[in-house]
Amino acid sequence: MLPLLRGVLALAAVLAAVELIVIALGIRPYVLPRPSAVFEAILRTPAAYRDAIIRTGLETLYGFAAGALFGIGIGIAFSRLRFLRETVFPIFIVSQTIPVIAFGALVVMWFGNTILAKSVIVFYLTFFPVTVNTLLGMRAVDQKQVQLLKSFGASEGEILRKLRFPTALPHIFVALRIASALGLAGAVVGEWFGDTTGLGVLLLQGMYAENMVAIWASVFCSALLGVALFSAIGFAERRIVFWGGSDA
Repeated sequence: MLPLLRGVLALAAVLAAVELIVIALGIRPYVLPRPSAVFEAILRTPAAYRDAIIRTGLETLYGFAAGALFGIGIGIAFSRLRFLRETVFPIFIVSQTIPVIAFGALVVMWFGNTILAKSVIVFYLTFFPVTVNTLLGMRAVDQKQVQLLKSFGASEGEILRKLRFPTALPHIFVALRIASALGLAGAVVGEWFGDTTGLGVLLLQGMYAENMVAIWASVFCSALLGVALFSAIGFAERRIVFWGGSDA
């Protein structure tokens, strides 16, 4: 609770400083609007921003959850099966060279302007970092500890549950933090291909209307959603990886 309070106070201080700077320097709204004007725009049509946050949040959560589970599962498989790692992992690397705009266009053509399409884009952006960090974490195990467990008669499944996976958890949570930001960006970009609601839609509408206040309102809501996801992952990490998680 205390870190959250410090974060809120720091954000309030930054916004107040920006407000004073804009007023003092006479910066035009089309360059940098006052934060109070941005908040006023959000409060003027709260339902639109609420619905947009919910829609983009759901797209991000669905794709992120699927990408995280797939990434962890395939990362464990790669660590155990060398043949699979040497044949499939290079394909994953090549897949990540495809620009998200190009991949998003294909997905929207396949699935239409649906939550599923946006979730697939989020999945595409999130599974790879989770896969890589899971693999790194699984291979970071001290082999002396593995041999010790084997000397006590532990099976490979028991070693995985009691040693390899716990060792990999800090690496996995680092990837989840990164993936949450990538996934949110993917959801917003996916909405640019056409949709009726979402933060990406509001952002695009503001850009077409050359409404800088609306653009910053969408950016602010996206930032809030990103911070919420990042904080939720951090909270889970502190509870699960209590022996070596991040303090952030």
